[in-house]
Amino acid sequence: MAGKLINCTHRHCVFTIPEELRSYFLEDRTRLDCLFNAACSVVHQLFHKVNKTKNFTPGFICVLHTFGRPLEWNPHIHCLISEGGFSDDGFWRKVKHFDYTYLRYAFRTALLNELESCIGPSFKKVKAQMYRVHDKGFYVYAKPTLTDPKKVTEYIGRYLGRPVIATKRIDRYDTENDTVTFHYNRHEDDVYVEETIPTMEFIERLIQHIPEKNFKMIRYYGLYARHRAIDQKLYRVRSAEKQRVFMSFSRWRASILLSFGYDPLKCPD
Repeated sequence: MAGKLINCTHRHCVFTIPEELRSYFLEDRTRLDCLFNAACSVVHQLFHKVNKTKNFTPGFICVLHTFGRPLEWNPHIHCLISEGGFSDDGFWRKVKHFDYTYLRYAFRTALLNELESCIGPSFKKVKAQMYRVHDKGFYVYAKPTLTDPKKVTEYIGRYLGRPVIATKRIDRYDTENDTVTFHYNRHEDDVYVEETIPTMEFIERLIQHIPEKNFKMIRYYGLYARHRAIDQKLYRVRSAEKQRVFMSFSRWRASILLSFGYDPLKCPD
């Protein structure tokens, strides 16, 4: 991942949806594509506003999470965005200011339009209600700027491989009462909460987050999705030689050979 990153600072944004809309994505999981499409269009619009003639394109990675801390169904998008865009004529422009008021309004509009086109005219009434109830847009949260490429790769790794619940949050399993106890810090006020629920309910909360087969939970956009020769000078976080060696260790066959001294694909004599 370090070899793919643009050598610049990145911003982490989280695009969330109101609780009233969550059921639409649970009853038909193909609608989760609408979340990706809406986030993608909003980020492109944000950079398009910087200079419409230059067509500045950022690099950004979107990761879908369908869970909240209490394990409930809560689909939202984590988006890692380069703080800058590359124009078609090879000019890089830094972008430090992210207009979050614009992002909230734009994301609300983009997502509601996506859902209407997906669901049909029956969604118009809900769409109008969302505009009235959420008159300040849908909540978009931004984490502090990530300047160090190592921190960026660690951040990506954390969100790409994050499970629904870490084992350290599961406190105990009561065999007599057939219950599971787990804890979390409530997102709104960081208050510690301990919850005990029946085992089958715990399992149900977990398995609802298993994605459909072949559904892409991680998607690349902008500079990270294209392979133009003019873009290559941006990808210099790691030298080509170091990247080649680094990638060799990520191959499971080579890793086993180096660690244990045998080729797992070679039959023993």
